[in-house]
Amino acid sequence: MDLPTQSLPSPLPANPFTVASDWLDEACRDAAQPNPNCMVLATVDAEGLPSARVVLCKEILVERGEVVFYTNYESRKGRELAATGRAAVVFHWDHRHRQVRIEGRVERLTEAQSDAYFASRPWQSKLGAWSSRQSQPIASLAAMKEQVRNTARHFDIAYDGPGTPEPSTVTSEIPRPLHWGGFSLRAEAIELWIEGQFRIHERVRWSRLSPEQEWSAERLQP
Repeated sequence: MDLPTQSLPSPLPANPFTVASDWLDEACRDAAQPNPNCMVLATVDAEGLPSARVVLCKEILVERGEVVFYTNYESRKGRELAATGRAAVVFHWDHRHRQVRIEGRVERLTEAQSDAYFASRPWQSKLGAWSSRQSQPIASLAAMKEQVRNTARHFDIAYDGPGTPEPSTVTSEIPRPLHWGGFSLRAEAIELWIEGQFRIHERVRWSRLSPEQEWSAERLQP
């Protein structure tokens, strides 16, 4: 198997998020895969049953060792995050033969932070956030589209839902719904992985007990 020659810096960085952030930036510049900022978010419910789904990483805060993402607070993941306050995420860039795993505690962003990000979203995405009771049952796709149409009418937008012509301009203000906003995953552990030949991969795991502590690194067998 022909793999590009690469390895983690030597000596290992004191803050592994400097590497994780660089890897994400490089994957985004490559544009070699759709949504290079996608990550698998894993949560557990009150009984310890796991679930996982793909969400988009919106920011890596290097100095704080945090990953930021947004979602519906009332969705399954939102409820599980609220119940346990813990999560894990995985980035995998197959074209670059790299992977990042992060585990830690999760906190909601402030309302001001969530408002600022929501204001930057396209109006269609804002309608979607208002229209969907994420993770709740619905009778049909047609019913979901009707909810979008009702939301558009509520905000005085001349839009008949997905699959129909969109208005040339939208001047209505669409505020952030209270059930939607951001989370920050504050890492307690992070693993950087580089694919190697014949499954001799490079793995290094950093851990810390609190954000105030220095990271401790150890190499792991592949």
